[in-house]
Amino acid sequence: MKTLFISLVAAAMLFTACNNSNSSTASTTGNASEAPVMKFEKESHDFGKIKPGDLVSYDFKFTNQGKSPLIITDGYASCGCTKPTWPKTPIQPGQSGVIHVTFDSKGKMGLQDKLITLTANTNPAQNMVHLVGEVNPL
Repeated sequence: MKTLFISLVAAAMLFTACNNSNSSTASTTGNASEAPVMKFEKESHDFGKIKPGDLVSYDFKFTNQGKSPLIITDGYASCGCTKPTWPKTPIQPGQSGVIHVTFDSKGKMGLQDKLITLTANTNPAQNMVHLVGEVNPL
C-alpha cells in the first residue's frame, strides 16, 4: 500500500513538472516576434594567405534589427587559437556593434576555417560567423 501511495505521489509530481515546463515554453514563443535580431554585414571573412605565427584580426559588424535590446551573453570559437570579443552592454534596436575576432596562426598549417558562435537573447539563441584563410610557410 505504501509503495502504491509513493508511486502515485511521484507520478503527480512528474506530471506537474511537465505541465509547468510546457506553459513557460508557450509564453516565450509568444514573444519571439519581439526578440532582437543580430544581422551581420558579412558572415564570413577570408584573411587570405599568412605565415605561421602571424596574428590576424577582423571586426564582424552587426546591427540589431529586432524590436528589443540585444544582449550577447557568450562567445567562443571552434579552436583555442581564435578569440572573439563582443560588446558587454545591450545593443538597442537599430544600433550597431562589432564582434572583434583574433586568429593566432602559431602551430597551424594549410586551410583554416574557424567558426565563431555567439549566444544572445535572439531567436534562435546562437549566431555564427566564420573566419577562413590559409597558413603557408611563404
